[in-house]
Amino acid sequence: MAAATPALFMGLMSGTSTDGVDAVLADFADPAHPRVLASTALPMPAPLRNEFLALNTSGPDELARSAQAGNALAELYAQACLQLLSETNMAACEVRAIGAHGQTVRHDPASGYTIQINAPALLAERTGIAVVADFRARDIAAGGQGAPLVPAFHQAMFSSTRPRAVLNLGGIANVTLLRPLGSDSPVRGFDTGPANILLDAWIHDKTGQAYDADGAWGATGTANTDLLEYLLGSEPWFTLPPPKSTGRDLFNLRWLQQRLDHFEATKKGLADADIQATLVLLTAHSAAQAIKAHAPDAADVLVCGGGACNPRVVSALETVLNLPVTPTSDAGVPVQVVEALAFAWLAWAHEAGVYAGLPTVTGARHPSLLGCRYPGTP
Repeated sequence: MAAATPALFMGLMSGTSTDGVDAVLADFADPAHPRVLASTALPMPAPLRNEFLALNTSGPDELARSAQAGNALAELYAQACLQLLSETNMAACEVRAIGAHGQTVRHDPASGYTIQINAPALLAERTGIAVVADFRARDIAAGGQGAPLVPAFHQAMFSSTRPRAVLNLGGIANVTLLRPLGSDSPVRGFDTGPANILLDAWIHDKTGQAYDADGAWGATGTANTDLLEYLLGSEPWFTLPPPKSTGRDLFNLRWLQQRLDHFEATKKGLADADIQATLVLLTAHSAAQAIKAHAPDAADVLVCGGGACNPRVVSALETVLNLPVTPTSDAGVPVQVVEALAFAWLAWAHEAGVYAGLPTVTGARHPSLLGCRYPGTP
């Protein structure tokens, strides 16, 4: 039997954590089993990261600043793509398209908009490769949340003979609830709350570190269950039914500090590391509560994203859920590659006419073909 004709796509992701760009080159000759040919990760330059964080709130001259940040991100994206081509000895003309999500700075589907800073035309110009971008807009136009974007990909990659949850622990945590293979029940998915976003913000504010490597700093503290209950109980978003999505607009250092100020008015003495340890449990409990409420028969949980590398978070999840919690690496996709591969898949889906915007996930009025295509160099 002749080998299938390669169908090469790239995927790029710079998530809510704003710490860097993950990139992947994959062959979708067999879309059910894409083959990762190469992956890379580039750190987000500190000035660009600071600008993205600043653009999460209103400020002076933000239209020009957003455009300039989009151009800078496109240059970083292009660097990652060209590195993948070099590592694999591939030519740009061999790649069908790049899936590039951009950097989310505002997300308010209730008001009918979402903003991902990006410059896909510049990326297409720099690489010579077609770019698929603007993945959320059509779903929001159809009345959906525009997020999460990855459940259709999770369904394609991780479905099994048992009910399963796939939990992405990026800046924000999102869960995909998969029914067993052959089931008529639709895939569902939604955001569950903060994952790394508060953990990163707190350690950076207190120590200057960008993130808590291996959860080491949090491990020196003692979680406070009263504070955990207050954080969970004081935020109405946690009890909203899906479909739902969120981001830095809600969960940020200001959100946390307001609650700490109120909590510490009646209970003093928490060390900074104690608060970090409590935030680990906030990530685990908010995700676990969502899974228990909406997939009580889940047999196991696959985790991916940066939070999957934090043993404290994973251990807390296992304790609260009383289920096996394993990395997606055990299912064939490294935890740090999943989201970039998802955007390569979304680019493939756009090119193949696969409607990856699912109403059962986002609440939209109808399925949507996600993304807009910017042609490569003629």
